Order: sequence, then structure tokens, then C-alpha cells
Amino acid sequence: MTSIITPYEDGPLIVRGDFELRTPDGETIDPARGTIALCRCGKSAVKPFCDGTHKTFRFKAGTGRDTPSPRTGGADDE
Repeated sequence: MTSIITPYEDGPLIVRGDFELRTPDGETIDPARGTIALCRCGKSAVKPFCDGTHKTFRFKAGTGRDTPSPRTGGADDE
């Protein structure tokens, strides 16, 4: 499976390509399309999908660029 995940600035995660979407219990969620937008703000009425609600309260995702990658210096980096 190949997929591309693009975080939109202060918006959703756009997922394109061949992917599977599952609930925490492992049940498959049918995305009904090959490109989806996943909510990052937590306010969407159609979670896990984005419905644009982040715009109404000016959601700020933050860049995280000031903190190191969680993989930096770990055993998996070798």
C-alpha cells in the first residue's frame, strides 16, 4: 500500500493513495473515495473526517518545528 499524508497548515491531514482506515477496534471505515481529509482540530461533526469546522474557530495546528522528531536519537534510527 502506498499513501501520501499531507498536513495542511492549520487544517486537516490530507490522505491520498491506497490506504485503509480503521476504528480503534479494528473495524474498517469506508472512506468512499481515494483522497480524504482527516480532522485535526477535534471539532468536526463527521469525525474522523474534516468538515471545515476548524475555520470557524481559527484552529492553529502548530508546526512542531521547535521540537526534535520523536525518532531522533532512537534505536530505530540506526
